[in-house]
Amino acid sequence: MLRLRRNGTRSSSAGFTLIEVLVALAVVATSLTAIGALAAVSMRGVQSIDQRLQSRETLRALVTSLPDRHDLDAGTATGVSAGFQWRLDIAPFVATFVDPQAQTPWQPEAVVITVRSPSGQQLQVSTIRLRRRPQ
Repeated sequence: MLRLRRNGTRSSSAGFTLIEVLVALAVVATSLTAIGALAAVSMRGVQSIDQRLQSRETLRALVTSLPDRHDLDAGTATGVSAGFQWRLDIAPFVATFVDPQAQTPWQPEAVVITVRSPSGQQLQVSTIRLRRRPQ
């Protein structure tokens, strides 16, 4: 703050005091710290979403590349795709409402696909496929 005397010269109390400067610096530092923390949280969120999206795309590619139902054998298969580990488990579907002795042309099989990202995050899809019973 600049104070002028009545005759137009500057007074000796012109300018900011040291306390005012320190308070202004503290306010600026606090604001920058809050902005930095917000930016760091946003970056972690973006990375998490990106990794989740890549996991889903890998899972989608695996589901679409499953063989036809008559070529799909029970068992386990594993592999790596785009840096993501995956596991495919196929087993007979067991439930209280399914009679394994019923004379139907179809046999239900449980298909479970698990994708694990490099950071350890897991994504799993379970479904049921019908397969023709051997004659």
